[in-house]
Amino acid sequence: MLTIDALQYSNWSRAVFDAMRRGGLDCAHVTIAYHETCVETLRNIGAWNRLFELHGDLIMRAGCAEDINAAAAAGKTAIVFGFQNCSPIEDDYALVEIFHALGVRFMQLSYNNQSPLAAGCYEARDSGVTKFGKQVIDEMNRVGMVIDMSHSAERSTLDAIDYSSRPIAITHANPSSFADVPRNKSDAVLKALAGRGGMLGLSLYPPHLKHGSVCTRESFCTMAARTAELMGVEHLGIGSDLCSNQPAAVLAWMRDGRWRKPAAVDGAADAAPQWPPQPAWFESAADYPGLADGLAQAGFSAAEVERVMGQNWLDFFARSFGPAA
Repeated sequence: MLTIDALQYSNWSRAVFDAMRRGGLDCAHVTIAYHETCVETLRNIGAWNRLFELHGDLIMRAGCAEDINAAAAAGKTAIVFGFQNCSPIEDDYALVEIFHALGVRFMQLSYNNQSPLAAGCYEARDSGVTKFGKQVIDEMNRVGMVIDMSHSAERSTLDAIDYSSRPIAITHANPSSFADVPRNKSDAVLKALAGRGGMLGLSLYPPHLKHGSVCTRESFCTMAARTAELMGVEHLGIGSDLCSNQPAAVLAWMRDGRWRKPAAVDGAADAAPQWPPQPAWFESAADYPGLADGLAQAGFSAAEVERVMGQNWLDFFARSFGPAA
């Protein structure tokens, strides 16, 4: 069974890559930028080049569905690059094509805050996709970079679904009916996403789960079954949002970037954010087989389990990663 995880941001090491192999993970979409500038992101790609050199027996770079199949055949995990924000393209739409040439296949139009392209889910006012955002969507559609609206606000997400000429993705989120937090998505968004051929990656990150870190596998997989009824099973995959072995400082970087004075300086109560524990049944990338078992126990057929665990994402990648026809 092919296994694809549509979002991870772990502290990359041989131990993490080994866990991927033990879990049978054939492909991971990995975050290489949150708030980085263009040059900083290029350095991150350079760091990944060293990882491929050092751990080439476990991982390989991937830019198309064929690469993922080749990785699976070779017993390696394919790595697909993505951005969780639009900061790497700065104010230049032409950088979309350049980063695509360097292997980037996903870009979120916004993280939690307002960006030049769209509103984030924690903004009080959601003005939708901007004029610049539409120019960038056009360019992403042209070259084959997937629009990701995982952290975007409702109107912005619906705008992107409607405006994009190609299906978009929400790589890591859950229905807000399961856990009512700003990062999760309404039924209206999920129906619109499916109606335009898009994909949802179900998240295992505790703040996105009902009851957080103590969410049970049964509860998560029952939610997956209900979401399949809402959207159609062909639009579902996994986007775990797994952040294995990341230090607390990385969590502060993700949340605050450079836009807010560090909490330790301004005296905010959240001066030392800490990572929430993963549910006991999904603690690392070695735990995908148990997730597949849980989906089967929740009523998914064997063919449907294969779809959700990876085949749906592979089919989406095959349609999405190349230039527009």
